[in-house]
Amino acid sequence: MQPIFIDFEASSLDLISSYPIEVGICLPDSTTHSWLIKPHVLWKDWSDSAENIHGISRAQLLEEGIEVRDVVNQMNNLLSGDIFCDAWTFDSFWMHRLFKAAKAKPVFHLDSISMLLNSEQINQWQSVRLEVINEMKIVTHRAANDALILQETWKRLQHIE
Repeated sequence: MQPIFIDFEASSLDLISSYPIEVGICLPDSTTHSWLIKPHVLWKDWSDSAENIHGISRAQLLEEGIEVRDVVNQMNNLLSGDIFCDAWTFDSFWMHRLFKAAKAKPVFHLDSISMLLNSEQINQWQSVRLEVINEMKIVTHRAANDALILQETWKRLQHIE
């Protein structure tokens, strides 16, 4: 069975005060879902350099973002079992912060994509990922796109033993 992949974009890379601003998933059939997240009242951190990378402004989040409780409810309705990310330290922090703000618990388990890969696949990950990005001509640093890139990179590495 093909895994489900998840990615987060965040207000900054500060592992104390940052928070998730977008979450995207890629399902086994390559369907993607993403949610812009309206900042919780206690979330104040903001990095202009992070905004320059993902292209999402705080004003856009306030205007178009979805309440944290609605985001986690939709995630819990779509997801179950193990879900995989490529930056577990950051992604698990942001997922925890999102669910804590919503006073909810995930019905799925977040794990590192490295759990799906052997050492040779790990060694080739970055080069294959760059090939995928170049061939798909896809905008990076948007959560759903990055989750789709994870899936396609994983698929291409499956022939490597």
